[in-house]
Amino acid sequence: MHGKEISENIEEYLETIYKKSLAGDMAKTTEISKDLDIAPGSVTQMLKKLEEEGYVNYYQYRGVKLTDKGYKIAKSIVRKHRLLETFLYETLGLDMEDLHEQACAMEHSLSDEAERKLCQLLEYPDQCPDDHNIIPVCDLNISTCYECSTIHSIDEINRRTENLIAIGNMKPQQVGKVKFIRGDNDKIQKLLNLGITIESEITLINSTPLNGPVKILVESEELLLDKELSYNTFVELE
Repeated sequence: MHGKEISENIEEYLETIYKKSLAGDMAKTTEISKDLDIAPGSVTQMLKKLEEEGYVNYYQYRGVKLTDKGYKIAKSIVRKHRLLETFLYETLGLDMEDLHEQACAMEHSLSDEAERKLCQLLEYPDQCPDDHNIIPVCDLNISTCYECSTIHSIDEINRRTENLIAIGNMKPQQVGKVKFIRGDNDKIQKLLNLGITIESEITLINSTPLNGPVKILVESEELLLDKELSYNTFVELE
């Protein structure tokens, strides 16, 4: 749990930068200021502090990007937040308008083991309910959710050193190897039917608008992968 290592304030900054820079662009100081309701001057001071501590790279007048260190922490917080929103809505029945604030209050104190058990309880969700944003993948060094379910304690699982990205979030011509498949055996079987397994090499050709499929190259064969599978199949970029 990162809350014991860094302050909730820093976590909020990293979470905001993560959301603003998910497409690969730099997060702007003005955007961070607006989202956190903090004066731009104070935001700039904090970004410089975060850079000194190795969480971000700050470029004056241009914006800020997360380092690998900052990205791992931010992704973990976003994952916990979105899992909590799903739990609060689907299990406890909270109103949609209350989800974000309540999840914000809980995300910093949720342990990694509680997060894992929550994910299992919810049957490995891939989207949060209020805005349908994708729930980031965990950083456990496993290849499927079934593998996770067979392990008693999170202490028995190593952490990934690499950052994974969903096929649906890849950019055209990016290449990666499949490292994790989220969901039940049905999703795994669908991918197997397409010839996609762990360690398959994937090249994104292009994405279609809205909820259409993405076109990928698997080894040397062009395939269409539906949106659901594209956001539940994760690769390590080469």
